[in-house]
Amino acid sequence: MLWTALQVGTTSWLGGRWAVALFAFPPVALEIHHGNIHILLAAAIVLGFRWPATWAFVLLTKVTPGVGLVWFAVRREWRRLAIALAVTGAIAGVSLVLEPQVWRSWVEDSLLVTAEGSPLNQFSLPIPLALRLPAAAILVAWGGLTDRPWTVPAAATLALPVLWPTGFAVLAALWPIAQRRPGLTDDAMLGPSRAS
Repeated sequence: MLWTALQVGTTSWLGGRWAVALFAFPPVALEIHHGNIHILLAAAIVLGFRWPATWAFVLLTKVTPGVGLVWFAVRREWRRLAIALAVTGAIAGVSLVLEPQVWRSWVEDSLLVTAEGSPLNQFSLPIPLALRLPAAAILVAWGGLTDRPWTVPAAATLALPVLWPTGFAVLAALWPIAQRRPGLTDDAMLGPSRAS
């Protein structure tokens, strides 16, 4: 119940006054029904333009959508990139010291190791991660060089470990990103109403 409320609230925040349209997007509706974390990934990506530390959530959950950090690298926003990586490293380091067996188990059971993007059943798309990840990096690099922030959630979606239909809920990040006016800094992207 609380998890569903968190997803509904996050989707409402992402959609703003157009939230009903976002709820009607089939991957979002499926995501809320199945209770995965793709909507939260979308929110972390949106917030990550202003607060790069939120990328730690992306990197420590699904890992490969962290390709979105290429945005900071190609734009030479080294401070933001360093913050994202440092926060991620600090959280991972502390958890590794406290629970090393959990990390061992995660590596052994990880979809990155066992599936490598292959179809796990009839509901996943059979495009190997080895093809999708470089394409995602190229997409977000181009986006960073040409000031197209929509490429970040698009690349993150493309880079998901497995392309489930619910994974496309990461694209919910496109709506608040589309509200960004050209020429604004990433700090101003969310606008005053989104900052609070």
